Parts: sequence; C-alpha cells; structure tokens
Amino acid sequence: MRLFYAALALEANTFLPVPTSYQAFLDKLYYPPGRHPEEAGHQTGAIAAARATAKRSGFELIEGSCYAAQPGGAASRAAYERMRDEILGQLKAALPVDGAVFNLHGAMVADGYDDCEGDFLERVRALVGPKAVIGVELDPHCHLTIKRCNAADVIVLFKEYPHTDFAERGEEMIDLTLRTIRHQIKPVKSVFDCRVIQSFPTSIQPMRGLVDKIMALEGKNRVLSVSIAHCFYYGDAPECGARILVLTDDAKPHGDKLAEEIGRELIALREQAAPPEYSVDGALDFALAHPGGPIVIADTTDNAGGGAPSDNTTVVHRLLARGIKSAAVAPIWDPIAVRMAFDAGEGAKLPFRFGGKIAKSSGPPVDADVEVIRCVPNAFQSFSGATVGIGDAASIRMNGVEAVLISTRAQGMGTDLFSNLGIDPKQRKILVVKSNQHFYASFSQIAAQIIYAEGDGPLPRDYKRLPWRKVQRPIWPLDTVTEPRLII
Repeated sequence: MRLFYAALALEANTFLPVPTSYQAFLDKLYYPPGRHPEEAGHQTGAIAAARATAKRSGFELIEGSCYAAQPGGAASRAAYERMRDEILGQLKAALPVDGAVFNLHGAMVADGYDDCEGDFLERVRALVGPKAVIGVELDPHCHLTIKRCNAADVIVLFKEYPHTDFAERGEEMIDLTLRTIRHQIKPVKSVFDCRVIQSFPTSIQPMRGLVDKIMALEGKNRVLSVSIAHCFYYGDAPECGARILVLTDDAKPHGDKLAEEIGRELIALREQAAPPEYSVDGALDFALAHPGGPIVIADTTDNAGGGAPSDNTTVVHRLLARGIKSAAVAPIWDPIAVRMAFDAGEGAKLPFRFGGKIAKSSGPPVDADVEVIRCVPNAFQSFSGATVGIGDAASIRMNGVEAVLISTRAQGMGTDLFSNLGIDPKQRKILVVKSNQHFYASFSQIAAQIIYAEGDGPLPRDYKRLPWRKVQRPIWPLDTVTEPRLII
C-alpha cells in the first residue's frame, strides 16, 4: 500500500487588509518533504498518526510539503498556485497511490479562488483517479463546501474549540481512510446546511453538551464520524455557514436523519452559543470588583487567530488612564518596538512607543516611560502540547501595567506567553489576552474568572456590521428567515 501526505493551511479573513504572501507561509510553517518534526502540530494533526501507522502496518508513506500561515487576509494568487502546484507535482511523482491524505484548514481564500481546498482536492482527484481514497482533516472554522465533499472520500473535523484535539482527529481520519482502502467500510456523507454564522466555543455550555452527544454517537448504528463545521465567520465566501457532516458506513438514510437532527439542535442554540461580551471598561470594572484573581479578559476583536493585526491599543490606554495596577496584556504585535527593546536591553528605562501601527482599527500608539523586563530571541508559547513561535519577544512595564510585545504575529494561547517573558500570570489581578477562545484550555487552569470583551479592533462580534458580498443569502444573523436543508 502507498499513501501520500501533505498539508496546506490558511484561515483567510476576507475583510482585513493584511495580505498573506508566500513568505507568510514560510515564516509560520514550512517543511519540505520528510522534514516535518515527529510530533503533530495544530495544522499538521495527521502526520504523526500517518507515520506511526505506516511503521506498524508496513505500508509506504510518501510525504509532500507542509505549509501553514498565520490567519490573515486572502492569499495572493501566486502564493496559492505555487504551493498547490508544488504539492500536486509531488503527488504526481508518487503515483500510483492507494490513498492521499491531507491537513487543510478549510477557510483558505486566494485572489481568484473562493474555495482553495475545493480547487485543490478536485485536482488531487484528477491525478489519483476514482479508485484511490482521499482523506482530509479540517479545522471546524472551515467552509464545508459541496465541491470538497464531492472530491474527498473521508473528511474529519476537529471537534473542540479551542482546537485541542487535532492529533486525535488526525488519527481518526487516517484510520477511516485506511479502512476504506482495505474495503472494510464504505463511507458515505450526509451534510446539513444550518444557514447560520456564529462562534461556537466548545469549552462551555451549550456546545459542550452537543459535542459530547456527537462523540457518543460515533461507532454505533454504522455511524463512522460526526463533525460540526462552525464556519469561519470572517470569511466572505459563498458557502460560509455552519454545516453538519455525518459519515456512515453505507447508511445514508440514517446519516441524513442524524445530520438534520444535529443541525436543528445547533440552530436552536445559536443565540446562546457564544459567551456574553463586556465593553472594555465594563470588563475592567468586573475584574476590579471580583474578589479573586487573576481575572482573564479575552480581547476578542483584536485576535490574530481571526486574522487581526493584534496591535490594537485600546485596553492598554484604558488601563493606564484608569491607573489600574497588577495588569498584563499579551500579545501585542510590533516588531519595531521589539527591536527597540532588544537594543535598549533588559533593565533599561526609557521613553517608548508601541502598538497602533497597522490600521485605523489599531488605535493610537502608546507612549510611556517603560522598563524593559525581558528580551527573548525566538520565543514561543504552548498550545495543547505543541509549541507556537512568536519570534523575538520583549516584555515591558509601565505604571503597574505590563505588556508582551512579539515580532511574529500570533494570538494568545498558553500562560507561558507571560511566564516565558518574566511575568508570573498567577500573580496578576488582570490578564488581558488577545484571543477568541484558543487561550481557554491553558488560562482556565489559573483563572478565577474568564470574561470576554468587545473592544474596537477589526473583528466585531456583530457580524451584520461586516460588508458581506459573496455569502449565499438568506443566512442568520444577516437575515431573520432562513431555509436550513440537507445539501448532500
């Protein structure tokens, strides 16, 4: 048996002027064939399972290139076509294969391509032929398009948000793909379109219960896998929207019924799924009134994980203006300020300007007299056992407020984002993390309370404020009356 593997991932925020170039992929994650480390990563969740199974079962694994970029604006046409054609060339050279498996994000958009993954998988199918099995692992913040569903035999999405189960879902996808190749199962898809745009964090109710429910369904009554595609709510693509995917072992009528049942349940909880949002000052008031600490405030509208620049300064300005002490903010993307901190050196005290650089939504820069706490070359933070690079990073202190400055744009994920930079997060009253939900798994271990704040960054929670042009209508919350339906 011969199996091909490669990865290509970008979550494209089509509303932001943060271009994603080929260099952006090289900066974030690029491994030539066979050079990926042994452990799986967030966007390469299936590679460890593929390698381990190949060794155990004795089949040949041919590895192609692995690419992933930090969420940002749409990719350039040249970048997408270059990476696509590179991987397709590697696949062509590996033919014949019994199967091809991929880690794809699922919300990649490029100039001229609203559905990069659909385009890619159609070309893969044309190369490998109708008998080879194609397996794909996707992020739940994907556009689960009809084109990619028709091209692939097995599709498995992460179930958790924050995405802590990428390795487990990778194992599941590899297992189902191999069982299909061996003719042990015959996967068929049922897809229900919920006609909903919404954020669905799974660490809290009501989504926690729904995820537990779908996991309990798997392995029974010929149900192979159940996935909830949350959609990427900042991606203006025609098929943006939440969808349910049920894979059954040649039991489509049952899969159709189950997909609609789960879809209707998701629709029913759409208004309660996302946690409540405070204003910035409302969040600070809550934190100060709370008897415990640390109080973790998620600055959701400046989340690099949604493509934002992560250099909005509103929270820092309010902390300083209100004279709030024992507060720390991370991460703020400002490579120039990081370079200045490195030049000044640890312990230096100097007038300093940071943040507020990329767009109007970044706000005005902060000007303050600061002390440089720590400078760390090639710094990192942790996420679900993996490490996430943040480039050279520096921490600064001003009037009781600390900030972590980074040179490689990333959202806040692990508490070591602070501790690696000389700030003990457990000893701060207020921790502000620029993230939507990926911080939760780590920070919930130390937080007295976690709350969410909607500042004036470029990612509004009211999706009706965004200039949608391509998404198929009607869809909630842009429209009040919708038509949910089975589409596959």
